[in-house]
Amino acid sequence: MAFFKNAKQPLGIFLYNIRLSTCSRHGYSTWATKGTSFAQSTDTKASKTAYLYWVSRRFNSQAASSAEQMSLIKQLRERTSAPIKDVKASLVDCNWDIEAAQKELRKRGKVLAMKKSSRTATEGLLALAQNEGKAAVIELNCETDFVARNEIFEYLALALAKKALFVQNSSQQIPGVFSFGPECLEDLKLNLDHPKISGEKTIQNAVTEVAAMMGENIKLRRGVVMSTSSHGVVSAYLHRCPRPGLGRIAGILSLEVENEISQLDALQKVGSELAMHIVAAKPLFLTKEGVTSDVLNNEREILKSQAISTGKSPMAIEKMVDGRLRKYFEEVVIMEQKYFLNDSLSIKTILDNVSKEVGSPVKIGNFFRMEVGEGIQSQEASRSAEPVAQAV
Repeated sequence: MAFFKNAKQPLGIFLYNIRLSTCSRHGYSTWATKGTSFAQSTDTKASKTAYLYWVSRRFNSQAASSAEQMSLIKQLRERTSAPIKDVKASLVDCNWDIEAAQKELRKRGKVLAMKKSSRTATEGLLALAQNEGKAAVIELNCETDFVARNEIFEYLALALAKKALFVQNSSQQIPGVFSFGPECLEDLKLNLDHPKISGEKTIQNAVTEVAAMMGENIKLRRGVVMSTSSHGVVSAYLHRCPRPGLGRIAGILSLEVENEISQLDALQKVGSELAMHIVAAKPLFLTKEGVTSDVLNNEREILKSQAISTGKSPMAIEKMVDGRLRKYFEEVVIMEQKYFLNDSLSIKTILDNVSKEVGSPVKIGNFFRMEVGEGIQSQEASRSAEPVAQAV
C-alpha cells in the first residue's frame, strides 16, 4: 500500500523520499530525527529543493536525448529502408553520426547480401521495356513476394529492362531474338534517380545494394531482346501486372510484313492479342517443321507404347500414333493452335484476316514466353538430390 501511495507523488519527490529513508537507516539524516534544530531544517529544505531540481533536469535531458535518437533512427530508416535493428546498431556504433552510420549500413548490407546469395530466390518480377521495333524483358528474382511488391525492387527491375534494350546480339542465335544471362549486364552502368537509391553505379552493385536494403537474396537471372524488320512490329503482354511494365508472366512476339503498310494499329492490335495467347496457351514451337527430331521421336515412342498397350493391330496402332501426334502439334505448335479466346478461330485464320486488312502477307517471326521462377525449383532439387544419390 505504501508503494501505491508513493506512486501518486511526483517522480522527483518519490525518489527523494527513497533517498531520505535510505539515509535514515544509516543514521545520518539531518532533519527527520527528533530534536532537529531550525537551522538544520532550513538547510534540509534547501537541499531538498536542489535535489528535486537536479532530478528534473536529468529526467528532461534524458527524454530529449531519447527523442533525438528516435528521430535519427527514423531518418536513417527512411534513407536506406534497412531493418530498424540494423539501423539502430549502426547509429550506436557510429556514436549517432547519421552520415557515418549510413556508410556503415552499406558495408554491412553488402556483406549480408553476399552471405544470402546462395539462398533460393524463386519470387520476383518480369520487367518490360520497348521502343520502336524492339522489346526487352528481364527477370529479377527475390525470395518473397513481399519484396517483389516493394517500390525500390520494382524501380530497379524497370531500370534493368530499359538498359537491356541496348544489349547487342553477338552470338549466333535465332535472328531477331537474343536471350542472355546476367553477365551481359552486370558491368554496365545505371544512372538511378530514386530517393533511396540514386547515382551512377554498375548493375551488379545496384542489385547488391537493393539486396542489402531488402535483407533477401536478389539476383538478375536472365533476359531476352526481340526485334523485327522495319515493316513489322514487336508486341508484348504481361500477366499479373502490378503496374505498367511489370508482371509475372510475359508473352512477346514479332509480326513481320512483306511490304510497308500504313495500318500499323491493326497489326499492333493483333500482336497484342497473340502475345496474350502465348501466355495462356504456352506454345513451344512456331511450326511443325520447327519441332526438333529428338522431341518428335521421344513423343512418338511414348504414344506408340500407349497404343501397343491397347492390344490392337500394328496398322491400327500406327493410325492411333499419327492421330495423337496431330493432337500433340495442336498443343505445342502455335501455328496449329486454336485461339484461346475463341476456339472457332485458329492462329492461321487470324493471320490471314489481318493480312487481308493491311494488304500484305503477315507472319509470326519469333515468339517467346517467360514466367517468374520457372525451372529454378527443379534445378535446386537436382542439386540437393546429388549428395543423397552419392551417399546411397
